[in-house]
Amino acid sequence: MTGGPLHGRHAVVTGAGRGIGAAIAARLVAEGARVTLLSRTQRQLDEVGATLGLSAQAACADITDWPSVRQALARAAQTFGPVDMLINNAGQARSAATHRAPEELWHDMLAVNLSGTFYGIRAVLPAMIERKFGRIVNVASTAGMRGYPYVAAYCAAKHGVVGLTRALALEVAERNITVNAVCPGYTDTELVQDTIANIQQVTGRTSAEARAELTKTNPQGRLVQPAEIAHAVAWLCLPGTEAITGQSIAIAGGEVM
Repeated sequence: MTGGPLHGRHAVVTGAGRGIGAAIAARLVAEGARVTLLSRTQRQLDEVGATLGLSAQAACADITDWPSVRQALARAAQTFGPVDMLINNAGQARSAATHRAPEELWHDMLAVNLSGTFYGIRAVLPAMIERKFGRIVNVASTAGMRGYPYVAAYCAAKHGVVGLTRALALEVAERNITVNAVCPGYTDTELVQDTIANIQQVTGRTSAEARAELTKTNPQGRLVQPAEIAHAVAWLCLPGTEAITGQSIAIAGGEVM
């Protein structure tokens, strides 16, 4: 795609194989950017990439593995040029009562949601500093702004993402690099469908009852749509938002204020 306010810019979107990540990638391409789609699953990347054409390329990597991230983003830069925008979207949520949660759940939630965000930043930030331009948007969660029962590890990781966002924003404030977080509430994705299925299995509720349990926290009484998150992410990357940095923006129908 040619033209658009992000024409000539290179964006990396992690977790781009489905859901929120795929919606973000499509929106950035619509704004004129070239987008590297990063995920562990090549098949999903190929499916999303096919809808975006020559403006997208796939990079298969495990965000919890620093060498894998570093190598994938180095290869991406060889094709589309230095990374101008990094969207740290990849994440995972698992639930368990804190006193019963296995140790690996704790480590997995921090690795995927927090360390993966750090590794992405670590890979692209030196070039951003050198070029004196960058836009970093971390997809956190309302779980980074408040607590929810039975997802203590996830909440801890997402609170960490918000803290990382704030600290890094101050480090690079004078280098024309902005760092922000968007914090969605329950969003209509496969991840939430898995949560609904889990509620059904544990409680015996119907799908409709389980869905209502999630939407009741949203004053608008609905699930957030991936396109709404993509719109907010794109806005933070567009010209005119240079003074917005270090912010955590809730996209949750008024659940968090």
